[in-house]
Amino acid sequence: MKKGLRVILSGGGTGGHIYPAIAIADEIKRRNPDAEILFVGARDRMEMEKVPQAGYEIKGLWISGLQRKLSLKNLAFPFKLLSSLSNSRKIINSFKPDIVIGTGGFASGPLLRVAISKGIPTLIQEQNSLPGITNKILAKYANTICAAYEKVKEVFPAERTIITGNPVRQDLLKVNELREEAREYFGLSANKKTVLVLGGSLGARRINKLIETYLSKFGEENVQLIWQIGKLYYSEYKKYESDNVRTREFLNRMDLAYAAADVIISRAGAGSVSELCIVGKPVLFIPSPNVAENHQAKNAMAVTSKDAALMITEDELAERFDPCFFQFLKDEKRLNTFSRNIKKLALPNATSDIVDEVEKLIEKQKK
Repeated sequence: MKKGLRVILSGGGTGGHIYPAIAIADEIKRRNPDAEILFVGARDRMEMEKVPQAGYEIKGLWISGLQRKLSLKNLAFPFKLLSSLSNSRKIINSFKPDIVIGTGGFASGPLLRVAISKGIPTLIQEQNSLPGITNKILAKYANTICAAYEKVKEVFPAERTIITGNPVRQDLLKVNELREEAREYFGLSANKKTVLVLGGSLGARRINKLIETYLSKFGEENVQLIWQIGKLYYSEYKKYESDNVRTREFLNRMDLAYAAADVIISRAGAGSVSELCIVGKPVLFIPSPNVAENHQAKNAMAVTSKDAALMITEDELAERFDPCFFQFLKDEKRLNTFSRNIKKLALPNATSDIVDEVEKLIEKQKK
């Protein structure tokens, strides 16, 4: 890349939009340390905290999404949109970016729309198998779309859509080498199967209730747990810490948690699915029903359709979890099949491939 490269990245509202943007920024800086990088997010959303923690400057827009049900909050949306378009124009005129990159979320909409109107190269990165509304709109005009699933070509312009995968932590590429270190770190027995339970950084009430219900059954089946409870519920469930159960509010060493696991129970956010494909362990997905357009179920189905994971919806847990999961734990042939097949879906070079596309767009603009 040229010296003095100037890049704006925008994406936020959830970690699924923020962390891919940070990963892309890190790769750009790795290749070109002189690059100037600015983030643009939505005021009062988590990106305003997470991006500075990662070492980048961020500016906030007064923007939020439309509520899917009738709400007085929707009355403010036109004013927020006009304000955000105006401020996006000021930011772009002042910063003069060579390229603008969007990873989804409210703020990326007005920012990329202004960049497109000014003829600035634009790239969007879509994490999910079913695109969100912001990226659906932007994809009509963006120069390049980097996506994680082939299925999005049914929605996006196929000729401008490149399947790169989602940016993930590179330390996950070697988790299988950390098995012994992981057991020691968590104080686990080598003679028991280990189930890793993931509900996200905040936690998932339904998953936590499920694990609580079946704690005695896990013990009877000689299974030990690493149970990531989440910030919202840790005080309620930490009492279940025992020789057989490792409770954590948050997992600071995800590489070791993955390394220790024989089977994983997880939500199906786009970033989690991408990580689990690289880790290559058998997975039971329990998608969150509380996300826009049922994204998580569609993400999980993109994996289960390849005979690479098991999925049980929250509505099915009472009926299916006991017979399905505990039989699954004992079925070595099926566990090996899932492990083998989910690895085939991994795209470990996603971040590098996305930044390759960034470089191509900048070179094309120069010519």
